[in-house]
Amino acid sequence: MITASPTSRLSPPSRGWREIWRESITDAGELLAAVGLAHRTDLLPPDDAGFPLRVPRGFVARMRQGDPADPLLLQVLPRALEHEAAEGYSVDAVGDMAARAGHGVLHKYDGRALLIASGSCAVNCRYCFRRHFPYAEEIAAAAQWREALAHVRADTSIREVILSGGDPLSLATHKLEELTEGLADLPQVIRLRIHTRLPVVLPERVDDAFTAWLADLPLQKVVVLHANHANEFDATVDAACARLRGAGATLLNQAVLLRGVNDEVGALAALGERAFAAGVLPYYLHQLDKVQGAAHYEVDDDRALWLMEALRARLPGYLVPRLVRELQGDPAKRPIADFAR
Repeated sequence: MITASPTSRLSPPSRGWREIWRESITDAGELLAAVGLAHRTDLLPPDDAGFPLRVPRGFVARMRQGDPADPLLLQVLPRALEHEAAEGYSVDAVGDMAARAGHGVLHKYDGRALLIASGSCAVNCRYCFRRHFPYAEEIAAAAQWREALAHVRADTSIREVILSGGDPLSLATHKLEELTEGLADLPQVIRLRIHTRLPVVLPERVDDAFTAWLADLPLQKVVVLHANHANEFDATVDAACARLRGAGATLLNQAVLLRGVNDEVGALAALGERAFAAGVLPYYLHQLDKVQGAAHYEVDDDRALWLMEALRARLPGYLVPRLVRELQGDPAKRPIADFAR
């Protein structure tokens, strides 16, 4: 049985989360050396394929020493395969640009508006579907969120505002306060959903100021974490999750099915169990968004469906995520089973 760490709160950090973030590893050779693979420069491409490496040292510490197939390392290490062209892969894998409804606002689904809150992430995952997104031109937080708030105000059907990015928690808490002060005047909005990887890769971000802001929000609060492997959880992540729950947030996890990372029944079962032990309910398992540079992570639909069948036989239903794919123009995420009919 997988249990969460008995730690219930983060110890007060000696340094702020921004300082810890600034110390992230940004050089592939340094990353290999940190995990005992300094001699494996053959693993690296000649350049970063237009997508810089960035990974916090606390996340690196969870990687297995001397293992080039470590599932956390494989998510962040640049590889020569990123340069290979693949049919059906593009720079805008899910039609973000076609869904623009204002500066930094994407409106794909009824009742929900997604705000590109920031272009920054604490970790650059190599499979990221927005690795080519023009963040410099599309940040909702610009100008105190005015254009984004105007769009939400004008559409009274919007009941949920979703913060994405980049990573919205890369913003200072006072910038998040600017948004929610504006939302307070919009009675149709009842829920704030935050999609973030920071509590997993940089749990120090869930500090006193952030949790106080979250606890005070007069909205339903959902925090969707992005963890793909059980090894991403440790005592610091458990503590960050406890603080988020203590601030009144419902915690969900969505993962991406990635070849070599979690495309085994045991890995997916362990992820579901470990997330739930930290108070996080499995939500979605995404088939890979077909973004240019990530084709080597793809798992075919037949194997994905087999994995889900095996997972349902092993776990209680509430620990089994929904296997889905996002397609441009669809009114919702599409269950992969629909493709098999």
